[in-house]
Amino acid sequence: MSYDTIIRNGRWFDGTGAPSAIRNIGISGGHVTAVSTNDLDEAGCRNVIDASGKWVVPGFLDIHTHYDIEVLEGPGLAESVRHGVTTVATGSCSISTIHVDAEDAGDLFGRVEAIPREHVIKSIGAHKTWNSGEQYITAIEDLPLGPNLCSFIGHSDIRTVTMGLDRSTNDDIKPTRAEIARMERMLTDALDAGFIGLSTNQLRFDKLDGQTCRSRTLPSTYAKWRENRRLKKLVRDRGRILQSAPDIAMPVNLVFQALQSIGLYRKPLKTSLLAAADAKSNPVAFYFLKGLATAVNSLGANFRFQHLPVPFTVYADGIDFVIFEEFGSGQEAMHLADCLERDELMRDEAYRRRFRKDYDQKFGIRVWHRDFFDAMITDCPDSTVIGKSFGEVGLDRGGLHPVDAFLDLVLEHGTKLRWFTTISNHRPEVLKKFATEPYIQLGFSDAGAHLRNMAFYNMGLRLLRHVRDAENAGTPFMSIEYAIHRLSGEIADWYGLDAGHLRVGDRADLSIIDPERLDDSLDEYAEERVEQYGGLSRMVNRNDATVVAVFIGGQQVVAHGRPTEILGKVRTGSFLRAGRRSPAAAAQSAEPSAREERSAASSV
Repeated sequence: MSYDTIIRNGRWFDGTGAPSAIRNIGISGGHVTAVSTNDLDEAGCRNVIDASGKWVVPGFLDIHTHYDIEVLEGPGLAESVRHGVTTVATGSCSISTIHVDAEDAGDLFGRVEAIPREHVIKSIGAHKTWNSGEQYITAIEDLPLGPNLCSFIGHSDIRTVTMGLDRSTNDDIKPTRAEIARMERMLTDALDAGFIGLSTNQLRFDKLDGQTCRSRTLPSTYAKWRENRRLKKLVRDRGRILQSAPDIAMPVNLVFQALQSIGLYRKPLKTSLLAAADAKSNPVAFYFLKGLATAVNSLGANFRFQHLPVPFTVYADGIDFVIFEEFGSGQEAMHLADCLERDELMRDEAYRRRFRKDYDQKFGIRVWHRDFFDAMITDCPDSTVIGKSFGEVGLDRGGLHPVDAFLDLVLEHGTKLRWFTTISNHRPEVLKKFATEPYIQLGFSDAGAHLRNMAFYNMGLRLLRHVRDAENAGTPFMSIEYAIHRLSGEIADWYGLDAGHLRVGDRADLSIIDPERLDDSLDEYAEERVEQYGGLSRMVNRNDATVVAVFIGGQQVVAHGRPTEILGKVRTGSFLRAGRRSPAAAAQSAEPSAREERSAASSV
């Protein structure tokens, strides 16, 4: 047999959690065609890579992204791919682009996901040719898609196009029977096309952008019992996934969503819920989440929490960040798009009293711990405050309340004031517990959204470092094989996707990782401009020495940590349809020159 690529002497992981071993891997026609202890015949093989001392692993799956907009003009999705991610899921949190028009998409995505509204409108307006799930798949596969893509259909998407954005966000208006029937048809068509399920959202601090319905919550939050029941029944009957975000201000909502997964004389509703985290604001949350998930799964549910397996450290420019949406005074400021009006509000003493009251309220379930002594300034025109917390600045300024110190600095410097805080997942021992729990799915990067606030594209690598370091220290909490399984095959199997494994006959979606470079470079801060968003500087991860090669559909898209010339220029990925085998993208124009192949091989 002749091979397109041979990877020699790497430590091979098959994605099932089985023991790893040194193997030679042959790739032909986009699939793995040999996994052998013997040397493979290199005659006619134009790309031979020596992976001695490296790990050869299935491509990771990122099950929570908002790449719905970015994929249209940057289909290589290089920021994820260069970190070993070969399959991404879009359509999360009830918002997708299957049915809504450009303006409504701008209102749905702009503020909730911090993607510039004008660029959402521009991208959808320029590219949208589809009005159904099947047409969307065709359009996506007409792009030079880098990673594989799968998708939910968003509840807010189908609700908006059925009722109109204004009616769908009015609590006094319920959809008619005909309108619910139309939403059911849209969902059925998407499931028939191979979408992985329905995403919905009950989180009350996710707000709309634009002017027509500005600051109303997402359309799915207005859906009542009858509408939800009928849509969820379709998902349940088809064995697909419901992804949901509960209203964390009402714990009963979280409990109800877990209980609805239970079967009891019917299929369980496969439910993936946002999100399990070790929140600073609630240090006992782990025990509650574990108890809830254990209880419902023991009663026949098929229930999972999504989880980011690294510290949830976020950055902000001034007051522009979604965490301020979870309390009243923060919402007041975020509602005002006009900077002058917002500044006037922040100068008002009555407003400041409301903000201080919200800040000092420490009880109740919330995302942000609201501690300005735990919020460090990293950049500011006033260099004297850099490296200090807002609380420290307040003390320096005569004992100002931390809220006043923060608002004063925002008024003085606007978005030139940059700061960060770690909201959750700050305790390594608790992260270890989350990582090993069977009710946890290791994926919650939010890639493609909150471009100035967070970068978790390399979260899989950071988990592997945590596991490897514990193993080297003689205090292992899980094996490397199991960790890789949790990032790949386990997720793929639960979602019914043709991905996540590296055995003979599987798609050749894989990475070669240098375990010696699972080091501090994974934590370094970096930014890079996004041309499709007007040159906006986004947060990224840069640890090019760690992932030395990535293949998607048998085609090399990363060499020595950097995208090859074909990534985003030639289609390497496919739309993965739930429950179906997916052919690898044809390599027609992806053939590199012999010189390029020798260069790629030598770089690895």
